[in-house]
Amino acid sequence: MAAKPAAKNRPRQAHARELWSSDAHDRERKRDAVILTAARAFRERGYHNTSLDDIAKELRITKPTVYHYVGNKEQLLFECFRSGLSLIMSGFEELKHSTGNARERLNHVIGRYAAAITSDFGWCMVQAENQDLSPAMSKKIRALKSEIDQGIRQLIGAGARDGSIRKCDAKIAAFALAGALNWIAYWYRSDEPLSPAEIAGRFIDLFNLGLKPR
Repeated sequence: MAAKPAAKNRPRQAHARELWSSDAHDRERKRDAVILTAARAFRERGYHNTSLDDIAKELRITKPTVYHYVGNKEQLLFECFRSGLSLIMSGFEELKHSTGNARERLNHVIGRYAAAITSDFGWCMVQAENQDLSPAMSKKIRALKSEIDQGIRQLIGAGARDGSIRKCDAKIAAFALAGALNWIAYWYRSDEPLSPAEIAGRFIDLFNLGLKPR
């Protein structure tokens, strides 16, 4: 069953309708509203059980208006997926001028990952590849996932070199981290007492026991 993130436990997000009505001339905001509405609908009803008519109805707009911002439903799923991954990529971007060791930097990325997976886009992040997409779209999704995977592997490798992470198989360690974090989407619920930051902290504590140099 798809995860339903708690609004109280994530950064405040504007309601999709508020985004839509905020500025009649702000195309980017309106496009964001369409993507956010789609992400919530896919999470609640599933990709195949959600139509563009459903999304248009939620925003109180017409279906042709939805097509003005996205080419089709498949592209919309991809944009939801990319929006979630962009939250993780921002974590890597924030490390560009970091002076912390690799383990500290990896912990930062884990925090961003947990925030992304508990956001409205979490379902799309873990389910997009399972939705009978075209080969071209599946290839794009795999490429973006690979980018995240390679970033995590590089941090693990850097930690082995600077002594903050014990020497290990970076590929397997990255798979273990991502797999555990992705699974949050399957059990995180609206009544979850822990915030995304608290969940990330507990994951970090757990993984640090295995990553800490001996």
